[in-house]
Amino acid sequence: MLADRELTFRALFSGVLLGALLTPSNIYSGLKIGWSFNMSIIALLVSYGIWQSLVRWRLGTAWSMRESNINQTTASAAASIISGGLVAPIPAYTLLTGQQLPTLPLVAWVFSVSFLGIWVAWYLRRSMVEDTRLRFPEAVATLETMQQVYNHGRDALQRLCVLGAAALLGGLVKWADTFLYNLPRWSPSAQLERLTFNLDPSPLLIGFGGIIGIRVGLSLLLGALIAWGGLAPWLLSSGLVALADDASGPQFAPLVEWLLWPGVTLLVCATLTALAVRFVASRRIARAAGDTLRQSPAKLPLLMLVLASLLVLTLQVLLFDIDPLMALLSVPLAVALACMAARVVGATGIPPIGATGQLSQLTFGVIAPGQVSVNLMAANTAGGAAGQCTDLLNDFRVGHAIGAKPYNQLIAQCLGILVGSIVGVLVYQILIPDPQSMLITQQWPAPAVATWKAVAEVLGYGLDSLDVSIRWAMLAGALGGVVFGVLEASLPVQSTFARLLPSSAAFGLAFIIPASISLMMAIGALLAWVFQSRWRSLGERFTIAAAAGLVAGESIVGVGTSFWMMLAGG
Repeated sequence: MLADRELTFRALFSGVLLGALLTPSNIYSGLKIGWSFNMSIIALLVSYGIWQSLVRWRLGTAWSMRESNINQTTASAAASIISGGLVAPIPAYTLLTGQQLPTLPLVAWVFSVSFLGIWVAWYLRRSMVEDTRLRFPEAVATLETMQQVYNHGRDALQRLCVLGAAALLGGLVKWADTFLYNLPRWSPSAQLERLTFNLDPSPLLIGFGGIIGIRVGLSLLLGALIAWGGLAPWLLSSGLVALADDASGPQFAPLVEWLLWPGVTLLVCATLTALAVRFVASRRIARAAGDTLRQSPAKLPLLMLVLASLLVLTLQVLLFDIDPLMALLSVPLAVALACMAARVVGATGIPPIGATGQLSQLTFGVIAPGQVSVNLMAANTAGGAAGQCTDLLNDFRVGHAIGAKPYNQLIAQCLGILVGSIVGVLVYQILIPDPQSMLITQQWPAPAVATWKAVAEVLGYGLDSLDVSIRWAMLAGALGGVVFGVLEASLPVQSTFARLLPSSAAFGLAFIIPASISLMMAIGALLAWVFQSRWRSLGERFTIAAAAGLVAGESIVGVGTSFWMMLAGG
């Protein structure tokens, strides 16, 4: 029957193609603003629109829901390769050691940590995905979109048109800014421009603002006002940060060298605190329900888990000269943290990828103090495994709801990470040929890189290596982060106070990126909120599609122009 078609060539092919097209968007946005976008819904809309249009033209058979699920599993696996370290520990490793891996070894490394996460997810599938007490909100959103698409096909095609038009607009603006003339970055005064307050004509930032929502957008703005509008002028007037006499334009680099420390400390402490509170709460619920992993052991393909572990261990030793014992310890730690991240995602929908990485960094900071390679790349194992584990568990939940075969999704996920590893590494190397001169700059703030690098430096060199003013700022950030984390994890989501509480992730991030980025994302969030408030029905249907189109349009053209310039320069 057509409805039973699942692991077909066209489902895998369209998933691979979409994954290859969408992966650059996450690499680009990850290096720009430190965030990425789940590509499952975009993949659903695009594939449905293409294959159902072919049916209308009598050029193909009906596109089944299970084929659509295989398509989105493959595409989202490729796009989520960002968790493998390409926008965080890998560039941070280059900045601290000066070593940059060639293409093939880097592809192998990113694939290996993601491959490990897939088999952890397979082991957890029965105990988590088939347990209806864990909601997996991200999977629910994908499932609801899928069901709506198949019940109201015309609405899906309209969303696809909006997405395509927004992508075209975003791409044209980026192309014009790159090849025709630099679009103006308006600032009300030279002093504010020096503090990075200007309006950057970036469709990607406007689009991400629409995706993140009004609470997160205003949190970014609040953080920028405190960091760049309050602390930065004080740093300059007190002499804690000195600028060159002839300095003009945005002075991001010298100011962020101080501001990133309280921002990173707040981010890490808030994330780890919230992670701990949520994990304890989820385990309490599981115990009350009599749920343990031991009750439902999955039929684990043990050989594949051992192979993935050996691959990760071997590459750590060969590529980064990590002691075999440290490399061996990274595997069980990665598995444990991936399990913890999976339970948090199932309960809250929030993937704590950064938190698992930083927790792993702290662990290796205690076990192997002062060893940068161990601190970054052994910890990278945990982050990469957790990223793919949580992504596949979300896909498993969607597949479970529609009666899909888990083995088919497993094949799709493996194919997706292979494509994502190749495309992601190539895009990263095209965009950032010289990480040491290009990253943590006005053009490429790379906040995740700055976070991993800062944690590694503190654990490697100690707090005594930092100025006393920075240490006091870090203490304030740590206290603020703990308070944020407890409140965010404890307050009921729908309570008034929870809605008014600033987002700790956005607030801390605003210290690490230029104020112009926070400002434009806040504007995007405000525009989306006004549109959804005024035209609720239209807003619910088209806001995310339009915002995602702006993000994809600018990022894809941005990657393309970088490739073109590389060829022209060569």
